[in-house]
Amino acid sequence: MRSTATRPRLPIVLALALTAVSVAATSATSASTAETPVDFACQAKPPIVGPQAFAIPAGVTATAPDAAAAGSTFPVSLATAPITVPGGVNGYTVRSISNLKLSMPIPANAVLTGKSLSGGSGLGSGVPSLTTSGSTLLLTVPGPIGGGQTFTLPVVHLDLTAGEKGTTVSTQLAGSSYSNPGLTFNASVPIFGFPVNVPTACYPSPNPVLSSTNVS
Repeated sequence: MRSTATRPRLPIVLALALTAVSVAATSATSASTAETPVDFACQAKPPIVGPQAFAIPAGVTATAPDAAAAGSTFPVSLATAPITVPGGVNGYTVRSISNLKLSMPIPANAVLTGKSLSGGSGLGSGVPSLTTSGSTLLLTVPGPIGGGQTFTLPVVHLDLTAGEKGTTVSTQLAGSSYSNPGLTFNASVPIFGFPVNVPTACYPSPNPVLSSTNVS
């Protein structure tokens, strides 16, 4: 006797299979958000007077899933808190800063598949950009940004594909010293009545992990 059971139609089977693949490709737990204080130790090097040390208080809010399946793609975003340009450093007036560069390592144990910027305010007339150089991401803000002005950097959005199971994908800023900075910019400072372009190097001190995603 011929069975009266009906077989699933082929298009339905394919649709279910594609749905399963799509879910596996994007498998990640719900994103969590953490705000982390990140203060920068900075050193300006005028061409006439000696190096000038100062600090810039800041912070980063990172949004990333707590866990993601190996081979899945997940988003991470890094948003800096508003930063105020010093109006003066050790008695020297800061007129403006320009060519600001903030660097961060591309997270280990993952492949970077996409990157973009959004938002930002008080950044001057230049257009910010996000580029890669080797294993480093570089956020560049041409400026100029006036001394004493508060600005907010664009939010950095990353698309990452998780690596091997049992590893961790972490985000962090770059920089460990004045000679290995994670933040640089040029400051316009009048010295003896003349405007001088002063290169400035900063690094996060301390440099905490901003987000951490376990690969399962």
